[in-house]
Amino acid sequence: MRDMRTAFGEQFDVPDGYLNTASIGIPPAAVADAVERAVADWRRGRSSPPDFDADVAAARAGFAALVGVPVERVAIGATVSQLVAQVAVSLPAGSRVVVRAGEFTSVTFPFAAQAARGVVVDEVPAAELADRAAEADLVAVSVVQSADGAVADLAGLRAAQAAGTTVVLDVSQSLGWLDAEIGWADAVVGAGYKWLLSPRGCAWLAVSPSVRERMVAHQAGWYAGDDPWTTVYDLPLRLAPDARAFDVSPVWFAQVGAAAALPWLAGLDRAAVHAHCVGLADALRAELGMAPAGSAIVSLSGPDVGERLAAAGVRSSVRAGAVRVGFHLYNDANDLDRVVRALKR
Repeated sequence: MRDMRTAFGEQFDVPDGYLNTASIGIPPAAVADAVERAVADWRRGRSSPPDFDADVAAARAGFAALVGVPVERVAIGATVSQLVAQVAVSLPAGSRVVVRAGEFTSVTFPFAAQAARGVVVDEVPAAELADRAAEADLVAVSVVQSADGAVADLAGLRAAQAAGTTVVLDVSQSLGWLDAEIGWADAVVGAGYKWLLSPRGCAWLAVSPSVRERMVAHQAGWYAGDDPWTTVYDLPLRLAPDARAFDVSPVWFAQVGAAAALPWLAGLDRAAVHAHCVGLADALRAELGMAPAGSAIVSLSGPDVGERLAAAGVRSSVRAGAVRVGFHLYNDANDLDRVVRALKR
């Protein structure tokens, strides 16, 4: 049996050379155990739908703590695009949206799909995004880019917000390792199955009061009701008074895992987590003659990079024509050395 790794007080059954967290994170053993227990209860007929409400609440509170907002501002969903769409469909007709060129399409497609209402989406180079955002009604961007790990100019985006632009941030590739203040944004959305070490099927949206006021609950269902267990039948519309009005019915087992993972992540020393993850990534960059980037994600180009890493037992992925590796809590110097040996051989 493979030895378990211990990191930040938890055990991980993660294989050596696993550097693919940007695609799918490996949960702490305690998180996987919680999901397994829930599945076992389901298998044996011991589950009841209200049993999962506590997990939904715990995961919601964990996301709120990680973002730095009151829990009343957080809605749940299953995917980023599903939640971004609720912001996009509530934009006034004719709005202008600015996005970074090469942005992940779960961020951009929901806005582009509003073209019939006159919503215009402009793609601009990353270096121009903050300046161009000040001229738009809304800017939507990943805090850390999926393909290359580039970190957004948060100070510039905050300046655009002060000029009247609504700022939407996707934290799917940053929340869980990046030590940055993001609670100021008008909307913050993130998926759980990468750096938040949760099962696929859970995502969250934190909205400011001003955005909340102009949003319409286009996906309203029973779980968006003021009391989900009494709003399952009949009209009139009885939505929750806070961001729960935008809830989508939860994926139960994903929420069980998130309830175990997010509160733990929120309780960690964020500066220490950042230093660990970025320290390994920038050490790799230094070994390969690259400049430090302050990101846990490293994009590697060159002949046969992917093949050499795979032969060395390194799990990575290919994005935008380059090989992507990422360092999270459970990675260590052995993983770094494995990559360096493979690429310097």
